[in-house]
Amino acid sequence: MSDPSTQTESDATTEAATLDVLLIEDNPGDARLIQEMLRDTEELAQRVSSDESAGRTPEITRETRLEDGLETFEEGDSDVVLLDLNLPDSGGLDTLETVHEANEETPIVVLTGVRDQQVGVEAIQRGAQDFLVKDEVTSELLVRTIHHAIERARQERERRRQREQLEALNLLNRIGHDITHAVIPTETRSELEQRVCERLAEDDAYRFAWIGSVNPGSDHVVPAAAAGAEEGYLDTVEISVDEDDPIGQGPAGTAIRTGQVQVVNDIERDGEFDPWSEEALERGYRSVAAIPLIHEDLVYGVLGIYAESPRSFTSPETTILSRIGDVIAHAITAIERKDALVSNAVIELEFRIEELAEPLVQLSTDEECTIELEQLIHGDETLLAYGSASNVEQETFQETIGETEGFSEVRFLTVRRDEFQFELVAPAAVSLFETIATHGGRVQSATINDGEFRFVVELPRGRDTRQMIELINEQRDDVTYLAQRTSDRNTPSESGSTSVLDDDLTDKQRAALETAYFAGYFDWPRESTGEEISERLGIAPATFNQHLRTAERKFFDSVLGEE
Repeated sequence: MSDPSTQTESDATTEAATLDVLLIEDNPGDARLIQEMLRDTEELAQRVSSDESAGRTPEITRETRLEDGLETFEEGDSDVVLLDLNLPDSGGLDTLETVHEANEETPIVVLTGVRDQQVGVEAIQRGAQDFLVKDEVTSELLVRTIHHAIERARQERERRRQREQLEALNLLNRIGHDITHAVIPTETRSELEQRVCERLAEDDAYRFAWIGSVNPGSDHVVPAAAAGAEEGYLDTVEISVDEDDPIGQGPAGTAIRTGQVQVVNDIERDGEFDPWSEEALERGYRSVAAIPLIHEDLVYGVLGIYAESPRSFTSPETTILSRIGDVIAHAITAIERKDALVSNAVIELEFRIEELAEPLVQLSTDEECTIELEQLIHGDETLLAYGSASNVEQETFQETIGETEGFSEVRFLTVRRDEFQFELVAPAAVSLFETIATHGGRVQSATINDGEFRFVVELPRGRDTRQMIELINEQRDDVTYLAQRTSDRNTPSESGSTSVLDDDLTDKQRAALETAYFAGYFDWPRESTGEEISERLGIAPATFNQHLRTAERKFFDSVLGEE
């Protein structure tokens, strides 16, 4: 991937090992004189090149007609043109104008046999860098004139580049300002993304803009919004975030994968081996920037911007584009959090785990039983699991727990005819479930049945499901993502009980309250004593009692306080 900070306009006069001079002169004597003057000196190449290998004589190409000179000019890479104004197929200043129009950046030194200063002045006014009267030319004067012409042309290119860059930065700042104000009134993510693309594409600076996201469980980037001269581009290319896949090596996939703005400032040169580049070039795109949309470690997708000229994205521009990406991602977060507050919908991700609790998994096959883990509670250094088992004997279940690595200390709470409820310690799952909780998820349930151990992770709508899948896979390589669905969670009561659990209780107070509830502390007769619960939580009975009483007071304050 090209580094935008290093991609500036190439200057052949400072990079080439040989200085290329195009001499368009029909007079054999004058041409021979110029060639001899340049052939005898290495000074010119040394003056205009910082390359140590450039200390050799200039390479001169001579043409006698304007038509041939233009053909050579267009085919080659001349550093300077020495031009006789009067040629067999063109005469006067029209000759200069024709050559200048062919390439305005290459410096032209006019050669004239007329001792008329006005001709030279007019030549400079029409695009020449300098002029020389043939009868007065010396080797030293020729070298100095060519050197100054090349240097002035280089300075003009640099000034023009800086001016264009400043104009581009001003335009991009205006676009960024407009986008910032445009996202404020938007109410949906799709509306926001479409507005951003339309604003970027409405100026001549950029031909096409699009936003894509990554589907959960997939590496492919899916377009969500687009505007500008798209012409079916998104229908013809595949984009992935898989670094081992060729279609994942492009700027969009790399931007999502690395979290950094990616730029290809010359698609024809730098993207020739990428699958997407041919389609881009066919549509007139010459440079592209891909901006990741990330906020608080949530990866929402990527913004792609295409321009019709090379080198459209310099380092200062990428800084502004990065800020625009931050604004978009922040706005998406705000919209989805707002939606989550007014909606009961949650996202459920279902997984299968292969190498955890294998004796219990085998038991579900042998006994055709079902084991449900319905509530998981974090103690200080352990994980308590409350659940139920059906169609299996208690003794068999207890023996299997003893054989299961990472599961221990089972206690039976309520025993019925075909089912019993239990409590067990599951330290093997602590790391995985802590990772899930740290990133906003909750293990909603876990089921062992028919030879499979499956668990469901619940996320608020709007969270980055793909990131959660990746985090779980990084934690354990034996976990397989199975499905995603949207579900309605239980409607909160008007009492605000859900709020107090989430907002008012400390982690230890909530753990004490939940453990007491699921362990049957509030049942009559009690299924568990305070000493048994405090032992499970790894705290003193007095500490458990303090946490529990504080949690109870806060909970009842939320229910009865206002009344």
